[in-house]
This record gives sequence, structure tokens and C-alpha cells, in this order.
Amino acid sequence: MILSATGIEVRYPHTARSAVRDVDIAVGEGELLAVVGPNGSGKTTLLRALLGAVQLEAGRVELLGRPIPAWRPRDQARVVGVVTQREESLFPLTVVETVALGRYAHLGPLGAEGARDRAAVAEAMHRANVAELAARRTDTLSGGEWQRVRIARALAQEPRLLVLDEPTSSLDVRHEMEVFELLHRLARQGTATLLVTHHINLAARYAGRLLLLANGEPAASGPPDFVLQPDILARVFEWPVAVSPWRDGSPQITPLKPGD
Repeated sequence: MILSATGIEVRYPHTARSAVRDVDIAVGEGELLAVVGPNGSGKTTLLRALLGAVQLEAGRVELLGRPIPAWRPRDQARVVGVVTQREESLFPLTVVETVALGRYAHLGPLGAEGARDRAAVAEAMHRANVAELAARRTDTLSGGEWQRVRIARALAQEPRLLVLDEPTSSLDVRHEMEVFELLHRLARQGTATLLVTHHINLAARYAGRLLLLANGEPAASGPPDFVLQPDILARVFEWPVAVSPWRDGSPQITPLKPGD
């Protein structure tokens, strides 16, 4: 198992209740696991806890069998590639320069780029389908292109686990689909992938397993057709829904109008 966690609980200072509690999670090689749930359900906090960015009130997180606190940041960055929810390109570089930043954990602050690093960058750009953008400045990219470049930068770390927080936020339909297709392809190629998303229907089509959070607690976990039940979803989202199978058999959700 690449990443595993049991009994995770996080409580922020001066708050009456935990932001996340009683969460178990595990992601193995070649898996795509999606964390879904309403706004404020603890999805991003859970990711931060799994990465060791917030202190645990209870529970344990292990990366490759070692507790997360035992990992040095540089060593952890060689195993885990992270794509955060928001990032502005404040100092525009070319795409290839941006992707090459993913080699920092391997090079260190004064390391010189070598043949292996250049090969890793080229491979990451190919896998993320941004090789043709190599010479473009990042401030000229569309939203979808920028997201793929950020994923390529994470892939340049040569991670065994890819963690993404809402990677399709603010993207149009085409670019949403391109990102989900990319993540699905990366998982098939062996990269363990953990994804937070509010696109439940796309998660149901592309992810092998879902974790549904509600008020910081797991409401359901398992294959999409097990998790996405109308009664569970209506309770979690406080709105009635219908669930029907898509052509590939994945469950798809339709919010109902009052009185339907």
C-alpha cells in the first residue's frame, strides 16, 4: 500500500468540533480514489492531514509503511506529487522551466540538472500531454493547459502517489474531461492517485473507489455504485436526487426539482 491512514481526526484550535474524524483511507499502486462531499465537509483538511501539513488529534498516517512524521519533506516530495487547489503564475516561466521545478527534490537547491532530470521532465510533459507547449510562457496558457502543466510538474518528481485537490475547478467541460482522462490514464500506468473533487458524476465514471464525507465524517466508502445511493446522497447533500446508470454502468446523479 502506498498511503494508508486509520482513525484520522483533525481539530483546529479554538473550534468546538473536529474538522475531520474517524476517517480511514488507503491508496495502492494503480488506484484512483476520489474524495467527494459537500462544501465544508472536510475534504481539503483530510488531504492536508494525509500529507502531514496539519497536526492530528488522533489516528495514524503511513506512507510506504513509514509514519508521515518520520519523513523529511525532501524525501516525501520524491514519493508524493501534490497539485493544490489554487495557484497563480506570478512569475511567468516557460512550460518546460515550470515542469523542471518538479526535479527540485532530486536536485536540491544547488544541484545541476543532468540527463536523468531532463528525461524525467520530457516524460512528465509527454504523459500530461503538454510537450507541444514547452516553449510557451505560463501566463499565455488557458486554464486547462495550466492545470495539465501543474500535473506535469508533479509527475516530474517521479512520484508513486499523486494527490490533487479540485484539479478541475473553474474549467470548462472539455478541459474537465481532459484532466479526468489524464488522471485515469496515469492510474492505469501504475501511479496511485488520490483526488478531491466536487464532480461526483465524473468521479463515478473514472475512479475505482469513492470516499463520501459529510460534516468531516465518512458517510460511505467503496465502489461508486455502493456509495452513490439516493438515500445516502439526499441525506449528505440535503437535497433529493435520482441515480441512474450510464452506458458504462457507472451511477450518475440527477438533482431533483422540488415535487419531482
